[in-house]
Amino acid sequence: RLPSQLMAHLIASFFGSGLILGRVRGSHRGSGTVGALLALGISFLIPPVYGRLAALGATIVLGIWSIQALKLGDDDPGWVVIDEAAGTFLATIGLGIPAAIVAWVVFRAADIAKRAFPGVAAAERVSGGIMADDLVAGLYGLAAGWVVQLVVG
Repeated sequence: RLPSQLMAHLIASFFGSGLILGRVRGSHRGSGTVGALLALGISFLIPPVYGRLAALGATIVLGIWSIQALKLGDDDPGWVVIDEAAGTFLATIGLGIPAAIVAWVVFRAADIAKRAFPGVAAAERVSGGIMADDLVAGLYGLAAGWVVQLVVG
C-alpha cells in the first residue's frame, strides 16, 4: 500500500485498536468498544476540557480524511473505530473520571442500541456520515455524564 493508505488505515482503526478482535478471534464484532476504551483511557490522560476538545477536533478531522482516503463512502467496516473514538472524546468533555465512565457507558449504549435513543439511528443514515451517529450518541453520554458530575460533584 501507499504510505498515505497505510496512514489512513492506521487512523481509521484508531491506532490499530479496531483490528485487535479481528486478529484474535476472526471477527471485528465489538471492535467499536475496543477503540472507544482506548479513547477513554487517553481521555483520562489529557486535560478534561481543552485536551478533550482538541482530541475531538483532531479525531473528527483525521477521521474524515482517513475515511475519504480509504474511499469508504457510507460503508462502515467493523475495524473502522475512529468514529467511536470521536464519540468518546465528545462524551467525556469536562468530566472527572467517575462521570466520564458513566458518560462512556451511556455513549456506548446509545451507539449500540441506536433505535432506543432518538436521533442516533437517523444520524447513521446521513450520507457519508460514518461519524454522525457516534457524535449524536456522544451527546447522550455527555448529558448523562454532566448530570452525574453535577449531582455527585
